[in-house]
Amino acid sequence: MEHLFCQRSIIKMSHTNSKDDFRLPTFRVDSDGGLSPEALRSWQGAGCLVIENFCDEHARRELIWAADSIVAQFDMTDRDAIFSTQTHEHARNKYFETSGDKIRCFFEENALNQNGDLLVPKEQSINKIGHALHDLHPVFERFSYQPRIARLMQELGIDDPRLLQSMFIFKQPGIGGEVNWHQDGSFLYTSPPSVTGLWFALEDATLETGCLWALPGKHTRGLRSRFLRVNGELIMEDSLSPPNFDEDQGVPLEVPAGSLIIIHGALPHYSAPNRSQKSRYAYTLHAISGTAVYPEDNWLQRGQDLPLRRLTPISR
Repeated sequence: MEHLFCQRSIIKMSHTNSKDDFRLPTFRVDSDGGLSPEALRSWQGAGCLVIENFCDEHARRELIWAADSIVAQFDMTDRDAIFSTQTHEHARNKYFETSGDKIRCFFEENALNQNGDLLVPKEQSINKIGHALHDLHPVFERFSYQPRIARLMQELGIDDPRLLQSMFIFKQPGIGGEVNWHQDGSFLYTSPPSVTGLWFALEDATLETGCLWALPGKHTRGLRSRFLRVNGELIMEDSLSPPNFDEDQGVPLEVPAGSLIIIHGALPHYSAPNRSQKSRYAYTLHAISGTAVYPEDNWLQRGQDLPLRRLTPISR
């Protein structure tokens, strides 16, 4: 899932390889969020699941309106709020490091010049908003804690699911940054592994606008690295698992607005830059098991005033 950080690629993705024509099957959920046996088999084999028509136009418009309102109120005096899609430099910034229980906006790298002046209008300068929208904003809260999402986590076998973080990702026209190959479990590590990503397409995600790419089935190879705090400093610890990502085997996940892509915490995925004149808005959630251990050396931490909340499905 497009993430808080991203790893530098060893091999660049070729967007002309023969995999471009491959598409994962798409599924639907029932009214309560239940999955078919075929969908569950696909999830287990691929480590990702594409669900069409999960969120309707009204829900999408409401989330986009809420994000635009946050950006409109964003204090532009904080020029340190730059999110890099290519390095981890922003992780050394307290504004980012302490955002686990707050709502904060982060600039695109290419939105500011060397003097810190905007090169594009303010509303087109933001890379993302994170990381506690789901607990601190009523519109995002209502969407995030809907019983259908809770049921989905139950169907996927996440024991006592809790929402850990949320992000609104803009993928701005012309300057939306590439997010290099990574695994969500590297950054939101639990023991045993449990992090699961939910990526909601609020606009069409195409090759042109920088859709997600994935390596279906490679989630079974475990994590390649872990991002953690050592002696007060955040570092990337590599080689937890020997195999590198087979990046030339990636497949695009082009989906229409309203689709949901569910991503296993160990699945390698990526998104290309957006050089088109269209935006590619998405909302993402990461859930973990409440019975798993979430280490204190993970980068994202939340204060005692904002404990993780349980996802609760409708009783059947």
